[in-house]
Amino acid sequence: MPGKDYYKILGVSKSASPEEIKKAYRKLAMKYHPDRNKGDSAAEARFKEVSEAYAVLSDPEKKKQYDTFGAEGFQSRFSQEDIFRGFDFGSIFSEFGFGGGGKAQSIFSQIFGGMGGGGGHYQYRQSGSPFGSTYGDFQTQSRAIKGQDLIYELPMTLEELVETTTKVISYQVEGRTQTVSVKVPAGIRPGQKLRLQGKGQPSPYGGPPGDLYIQIKVLEHPVFKREGDDLHFKQRIKISDALLGGEVEVETIDGKRLKLKIPPGTQNNTKLRLKGYGMPRMSGSGRGDAYAEIIISVPKKLTKKQKSLVESLKEAGL
Repeated sequence: MPGKDYYKILGVSKSASPEEIKKAYRKLAMKYHPDRNKGDSAAEARFKEVSEAYAVLSDPEKKKQYDTFGAEGFQSRFSQEDIFRGFDFGSIFSEFGFGGGGKAQSIFSQIFGGMGGGGGHYQYRQSGSPFGSTYGDFQTQSRAIKGQDLIYELPMTLEELVETTTKVISYQVEGRTQTVSVKVPAGIRPGQKLRLQGKGQPSPYGGPPGDLYIQIKVLEHPVFKREGDDLHFKQRIKISDALLGGEVEVETIDGKRLKLKIPPGTQNNTKLRLKGYGMPRMSGSGRGDAYAEIIISVPKKLTKKQKSLVESLKEAGL
């Protein structure tokens, strides 16, 4: 997910002074404030967005972190709780003529209460600097900021995913090799992630380390194609089996050999189901199905006897 460009949101340049940033926010806050746009969800969302941008750019240390790490790097380190911690809505709203105290608290809860798991996660301050926290405040609060999460792409074959598998992987953290064991559940789908808590980058501020996410990459199989929990494969049969019916032997993803019945009159590209021979479902409720797509083989050359028989069929209307 792309990071937010706070400078663009406020319509200021990166070299803008604190007064210019404050002036830009004042103008936008006046325009989109909930008291002036009652019931307008778009205005409320815009007010939330400009307030978030101002909460960062008005705080010297948060602005420094934002400029250093860039938008994506900053937002991987700072939650919205971190961004709004210490942001004094009371003084700001009072200065802009909207009233402070309980009025500001009400608006704060109304607009920002849904973020980060609830309004109770934010600090609402009625005293102190009206435009951003002090450097000391930030140092104190930043200790809780967790380290960066890491993603490790783990290639696996379909055969490996038929059963729960344990993999040992090695990855780099700050130039050092780390080795961990990860249990991969049977039937996990491509792109799904397994989380190893606390195995990511250490926090630069003394907070908890980030997490390691194991993202599953399923390697291409020479026979089977996976669709959800089902498996599809192509099965060649003779013309005689297609016309008269018969049986062919097929092998499942877990190595079992089965007899697949071919009904008389089977058409090319017909799909025949082998119930319960697909991939295991992660929910534990059985397995998907396997589907054999029938390909009728047509020989390039015929023996004299075959040619004679085909000519007889042609004369008989086939």
